[in-house]
Amino acid sequence: MPYITRLATALTAAGALVLTAPTGAHATALGSTAVQTFEYSVGGVTMKVPTGCMFTHIIRGSGRKITYQNAGVDCAFVGALSSGFCNWRIDFTYADTNNRTYRTSQGRTHSECKIDPMRNNSPQRLPRYGKACAHLYVNGVRRVSQCHHITK
Repeated sequence: MPYITRLATALTAAGALVLTAPTGAHATALGSTAVQTFEYSVGGVTMKVPTGCMFTHIIRGSGRKITYQNAGVDCAFVGALSSGFCNWRIDFTYADTNNRTYRTSQGRTHSECKIDPMRNNSPQRLPRYGKACAHLYVNGVRRVSQCHHITK
């Protein structure tokens, strides 16, 4: 039941955050964004992701040094009853203050269907301030993103 723990953390944090706005990452930043309902096809079968899922991105560190980074999906209510996300991957991107992406850590594509996809990323020392983002791709299409500003 680790997804329930992550869901409780995400929902608690979501109550204190504007869900789609990037947040500052001075030491620790946690933000969640709702996954919009969508349909996609896998092997001729139409899959539907209903409402009730949140994409959460967590960063720990200081300044341009990221010591821990994780992103994943938690679903509740109707969303928890769906077949999940098939052919998914999570990428992490880093952009400068002019919003130019200079580094991407692309995750591997997972062919299995999973209700709670998650990925950790290795520690990073960023060359510039800007923002760090996590992106969920399903069947090759970016479905949701969540970002944090990296500031002095």
